[in-house]
Amino acid sequence: MAKEKTLEDLFHDTLKDIYYAERKILKALPKMQRAAQSDDLKAAFEKHKGETEGQIERLQQVFEIIGKRAQGKTCEAIEGLVAEGEEIMDEFKDTAALDAGLVSSAQAVEHYEIARYGTLKRWATELGLDDAAALLDATLQEETTTDAALTKLADASANARAKSTKAA
Repeated sequence: MAKEKTLEDLFHDTLKDIYYAERKILKALPKMQRAAQSDDLKAAFEKHKGETEGQIERLQQVFEIIGKRAQGKTCEAIEGLVAEGEEIMDEFKDTAALDAGLVSSAQAVEHYEIARYGTLKRWATELGLDDAAALLDATLQEETTTDAALTKLADASANARAKSTKAA
């Protein structure tokens, strides 16, 4: 008979999922930065790359707290979101709508991360892993701030440019 799975097992499994996702995002951000047309969006992707490096370090600390080796598990959700972003880069290259599409793709990733980190933080608290919960909350706050900054970029310029007929 199979071993009964617990919240601890689910926490560890989800931690591996987001660890894989963050590392995949870290590889995708430079490509998105190069594709972006506006300097503001390029800067946002550069800033998020630095934050993502810190988030990976925090995840490694969480693995350490639970006594497990930091390792990823293929995250099909992030694979799909990154593939959609690449499709937008290909289909909207050299168009006025590219930056709006990149913002949209980045926000889809942010929303996935916000959901994962929110859940992991709640589970860490439930499991009495207060240090892990604090690390996960720090990342959750960063992801929420990044999402708000992307919305601001979209509202300030990317969406309006996307309505025009030529690239900026």
